[in-house]
Amino acid sequence: MKKPAQETRQHILDVAKALMTQKGYTAVGLAEVVTAAGVPKGSFYYYFKSKEEFGQALLQEYFDEYLAKIDALMETPDPAIARLMSYFRHWTHNQCTASSAGGQCLVVKLGPEVCDLSDDMRSVLRTGTDAIIARLTHCVQTGQSDGSITSTLPAPVLAESLYQLWLGASLLSKLGRHEEPFAAALAATRQLLA
Repeated sequence: MKKPAQETRQHILDVAKALMTQKGYTAVGLAEVVTAAGVPKGSFYYYFKSKEEFGQALLQEYFDEYLAKIDALMETPDPAIARLMSYFRHWTHNQCTASSAGGQCLVVKLGPEVCDLSDDMRSVLRTGTDAIIARLTHCVQTGQSDGSITSTLPAPVLAESLYQLWLGASLLSKLGRHEEPFAAALAATRQLLA
């Protein structure tokens, strides 16, 4: 059970995540966050020393939740290729789609914006994306060992290429407000893994 202070901190993060997912990091001021969260400005500074520290916490929480979802998808007894395709179908349905309210992928939404603003936030983004690629790499290695993935590309190269492909598809989906880039990415993924 969370203590009241943890609940307040979490509430601020949850409210701000919804705002920033829709509008971006720089477009959302602290006044908007505290007003939407229904907390005094002093409460914000009790939990976060600055908007930058807050941004780091927001991104860290996003990656913690996202990596837990990936782990759940990757821990099934299915062949590795089926686990990877399940992950990318999950991405199609739940991340950065035109049907999501404002999109859900903070890497695509905030990454380009905050990388130039803060080395600390860039570091959280880099560490989080490295963790995603590491999980994909492990699954590709497993698939190459069990024969479900026949690509002879080195697993780290293939995993990073797939992640880059899907980030690009997410961006194109946001630009065009349609899901066709995901269908193209899914077809390319099947070809790269075969």
